[in-house]
Order: sequence, then C-alpha cells, then structure tokens
Amino acid sequence: MRIALHQLPSPAGDLEAAFAALAAGARAAAAAGADLSVFPELYLPGYGRTDPAAAPQGGEWERRLAAIAREAGIALALGYAERDGDRLCNSALLIAADGARAAHYRKIQLYGPHEHALYAPGDAYSVFEFGGRRAALLICYDIEFAPHLRALALRGVDLVICPTANPFPWVHVPRLTVPANAINHRMTIAYANYCGQDGAFAFCGGSCIVDRDGEVLAAAGPGPAMLVADLDRAIDPRMLMTQVEDFRPVE
Repeated sequence: MRIALHQLPSPAGDLEAAFAALAAGARAAAAAGADLSVFPELYLPGYGRTDPAAAPQGGEWERRLAAIAREAGIALALGYAERDGDRLCNSALLIAADGARAAHYRKIQLYGPHEHALYAPGDAYSVFEFGGRRAALLICYDIEFAPHLRALALRGVDLVICPTANPFPWVHVPRLTVPANAINHRMTIAYANYCGQDGAFAFCGGSCIVDRDGEVLAAAGPGPAMLVADLDRAIDPRMLMTQVEDFRPVE
C-alpha cells in the first residue's frame, strides 16, 4: 500500500475552497500512485470555527467526497464536523476509491475548552480492513493515549489513520509521541496535521508516517507538504516490540 498525507492550511470555514483542495490533493496523490489520501482533523469546515457548519452522515458533504474519490480513483480520509440531531461530533470518514463509506469514527478524547464547548465525545473504536491491513481511525489527541493504542492492538490493528489539528507548542507529539506509540504497539501511524493559522490556533505541522518498528517513513516541516510513503518495506523482526503480549498488570 502507498499512502499520501496532506499538510495544508485550514480552509477556515470556506467550504468551496476546502472541496477544491480535497479534489486537487486527491488527484496529486493518485498521480503519485497512492491508494489513500489523508487530510487533517475537521477539514470540513476547518478547525478554528467557533460556530462550525456541519453535515450528517450520508449528507451532501459525504456525497461530494464520494464523487472526488471516484473521479481520482483513490480513497480519502479526513475529519469533519458531523451533525447528529441536536449535537455536533468531531468525526472522521474514510471513503473508498469507489465512493463507498469504508469507516466512520467520532473522536473519543476531546481536547481543550474549544472542543469541549462544541462537540460531544465518541464512545467506540472504528476497526476495518483496508488494503490488506487491519486499520483504525483515531483523531489528534486520541493518538496520545497509550491505552487506546493498546486496545486497538489487541483487536489486531496494525495501521492507524489519524487526522489531526496539533498547534504550537506541542511539537513533541509528532516528533516523540507518535513514533513511540508506533513502535510500542507495533503499528503504522499516519498522522496528518495542518500548517498555518486558523482563528486562535497556530498549527505546528510535523505530519508524519511512522512504521511498526518506529522508522519514520516520511515527515514534514512546518509548511505545506504532501508526504508519500510505501507501507510494504521489509522489517527486521527483532525490531517489532512485544509489549502488548508481555504486559503484566499489577493489582
């Protein structure tokens, strides 16, 4: 499998600009031979909105995403503001290359007063098969909680797709936390962040693709970037940690 991550500015509420960037990014990733194109958290309509537009599952946004995926011939993963009755959820979708919904997830670990004021937390994982891998969606702050990674590893997950909106000063997350969780839980992590600013948030970039042995396959700096990496490299089995199996709880 080949995966592409898009690190770009938040559309800041401009939905037409967001869909144009999604279509352009999907075409560029497909031209690079990628099977999956990953965009940041709440990319529709942008992270920094205090009164965000939102759409239900299966609504207009999802139909437009399906059309983009079919036209480019590539799967899409991204975050969006989901309307569910009278509540909002910070959600992520994976749309297959044929336009079908392959996975849906609601962020469990809401971060800070901005998210807690707007969104209801999720309460379930999303585990699915993709490209011959057992995969899961997480969103931003979720990836920093080792118990969630362990729970997914126990479910056989070895690929985590993580749209994110990580601002300064938390540069340690892509540099240290993501690689540590990748190697400790024996899973590939694709972490797609913003760059630039949206409202009160200045994003630190640092998007990365880290393999199961902790090898950083691709990483971005602070500016716009598209990362592309193959996930079929040979791995020295001695570098695959067994912490999930070896853990001894203390009562």
